[in-house]
Amino acid sequence: MKTDNNEYTYHVPVLLQECLDGLNIQPDGIYVDLTFGGGGHSREIFKKLSKNGQLYVFDQDEDAKENAWEAPNFHFIVANFSFLKNHLKMLGVKKVDGILADLGVSSHQFNEPTRGFSTRSNEKLDMRMNQKNPVSAYRVVNEYEEEDLVRILRDYGEVKSPFKVTQTILSARQSKPIETTGQLIEALERIAPKHRENKFYAQVFQAIRIEVNEEMSALEKMLEQTVDVLKPGGRLVVVSYHSLEDRLVKNFVKRGSFDGKIEKDFYGNILKPYTEITRKPIVASEKEVEENPRARSAKLRIAKRNEGE
Repeated sequence: MKTDNNEYTYHVPVLLQECLDGLNIQPDGIYVDLTFGGGGHSREIFKKLSKNGQLYVFDQDEDAKENAWEAPNFHFIVANFSFLKNHLKMLGVKKVDGILADLGVSSHQFNEPTRGFSTRSNEKLDMRMNQKNPVSAYRVVNEYEEEDLVRILRDYGEVKSPFKVTQTILSARQSKPIETTGQLIEALERIAPKHRENKFYAQVFQAIRIEVNEEMSALEKMLEQTVDVLKPGGRLVVVSYHSLEDRLVKNFVKRGSFDGKIEKDFYGNILKPYTEITRKPIVASEKEVEENPRARSAKLRIAKRNEGE
């Protein structure tokens, strides 16, 4: 199994050692990697397990299965992590010792031009992490109503002028469908802020990608299910890459809710399933960012499952 970051070609694992430390791995424990991808994090978790330890990995992208390996205590599940609880139940797993989720898009998905995730190439509008998903970026860009486009650009891309961007897309698609990533960027060029074009395009692409893959609702469902799946004292380790994801994770582990509201019992104690191990998110070192630029926006949060909540 590969351990050197230079040997990873599918996806360089971000904050690898910090994630492993956060999981507090016990050799005979049961662990779940919800975002297998290139298997970078999973390989290192697996190395720390005895033959009695178990590792279950999830990935909805069929391409990721190419990175799996054969072992009696390694289990690959082709599914979105929002179905965490059901799949573990079907496999007879009731409780686990640790859960890792490295959110966002893998390097492979960004670098594979046919997937349409990147702003750097001119490929068909796709952006589906699960190729069986009926909703693609093409459908969002060419078929969504005005109010829905405004909503996703505002909420998921945090675009400053979502109405203006929407009108530009609607105008462009009137004459002919916008079929490729290059055509979408070409349509947006005249309204892109000078000297900030790349960030602007990235925000628009992020909004569309999150909508296509229902990333925010999937994240909420997954986080809620971790409460039932983790043993008391078990660890939840989540790496996020944009403020929307991090806000959900932060609120859930800090306050036990996604909107940040705090619920208390009769005695004034805060009711929440987790206790933070790290009060502030862990970020990548300068050295790691230099070696892997995609680590720049990563934020790692670690939490411990409370007793009896």
